[in-house]
Amino acid sequence: MQKNMAISLHSMTGFASEIRDLPYGTLSIDIKSVNHRFLDIQVRLPDSLRSLESLFREHISKSLQRGKIDCRIDLRLRDQSTNLSLLNTSALEQLRSASAVVQEVFVDATPLSVADVLKWPGVFQVDSLTAEKVEHDALSLLTQLLADLNESRKREGAKLATYLIERIHAIQSIVNTLTPEVPNFVKQFEERLKLRFQEALGTEHEERIYQEIALMAAKVDIEEEISRLNLHLDETLRLIEAGGVTGKKLDFLMQELNREANTLGSKAIVNKLSSGALEMKILIEQMREQIQNIE
Repeated sequence: MQKNMAISLHSMTGFASEIRDLPYGTLSIDIKSVNHRFLDIQVRLPDSLRSLESLFREHISKSLQRGKIDCRIDLRLRDQSTNLSLLNTSALEQLRSASAVVQEVFVDATPLSVADVLKWPGVFQVDSLTAEKVEHDALSLLTQLLADLNESRKREGAKLATYLIERIHAIQSIVNTLTPEVPNFVKQFEERLKLRFQEALGTEHEERIYQEIALMAAKVDIEEEISRLNLHLDETLRLIEAGGVTGKKLDFLMQELNREANTLGSKAIVNKLSSGALEMKILIEQMREQIQNIE
């Protein structure tokens, strides 16, 4: 990766929150996100703002691609208790019926006081003029918080990118160290096989010995695995530097890298190759765990 290169990789973890005092009351929104395979949006809001749920979902889905999103909205109107014209008679009737049922079952239960009733969610309804202002202000605040959330996810994504790139370079270093030594490893392996076959079969079966050695040497050849490792590492770096929604692609590449490291380990004919394969698997697993957080 070039120095000072901007990485637009986004983490799926982030949080944004704000409380805004407005002429008609106090509006607060909290929005947080964690990792998830898809985009899962949960909006929690008071009954007085229930009509805004679809608008909130639409705005969130336009801004975020993946993650489990939890958005909480709260509205506290000013001077509700003095403006009886805003009383929701339907909600009052439902509350009265529910209270009556509770009193029948729990005869010792304390009845609701007037203060309790006036504080009950949904008892006060928002008039049409205020509703328009609330909708405008709520969507404006949500837009700002989504921008803040994306910045938070972007900062976390930059840290993840640095973490991943460090481990990619570490794997490349292992591969670059082992690759020049592979021919010597194979040669040593063939010489050991030749001595064993000669001890078992004698020198008069020279042609068969060479055939067996060639066959076994082909089975432990790791040139193809080394080549695929390098290709997968290059593609991983390319995706990280390209940014965007790459989490699923990166996760797939981790599976492929792990497959090649496993094959490399199974073909190891010297301890140095076996140790190198193990180090690579540890680094790949560390990367895979962090990639689960990438959008």
